[in-house]
Amino acid sequence: MLNHVMVGSNDLERSKRFYDAVLGTLGAGEPFRNTAPSGHTRLFYMNDGGTFCVSEPINGEPATCANGGTIGFKCSSPEQVKAFHDAALANGGVSIEDPPGLREGSLGPMHLAYVRDPDGNKLCAIHRPG
Repeated sequence: MLNHVMVGSNDLERSKRFYDAVLGTLGAGEPFRNTAPSGHTRLFYMNDGGTFCVSEPINGEPATCANGGTIGFKCSSPEQVKAFHDAALANGGVSIEDPPGLREGSLGPMHLAYVRDPDGNKLCAIHRPG
């Protein structure tokens, strides 16, 4: 359904260090660095048919996170959820909500971990067994 997701950053190099580590746990390699016609720099992480982008805001205003927004990353195992979470914490992220682990929900059991990136964007690492 989705082609890409883009978040803004107030410090692109800090975000690059964070997302290199976190998205590396999912198999994403070095991002493609692009300069928009506006002169703003963007990073494009590509993996498994999807693209995650980090950009300096093109309007020149500070980047802000979405209140109520969450970006979920599909993981292949509970161990990958934990690796995602640990990489986030080691690179400037903050653990939020419950500790990483198994949750029972209306969609069945899921292994989840929630973090905020250095700019405050809420991320979820998720593995659904079966």
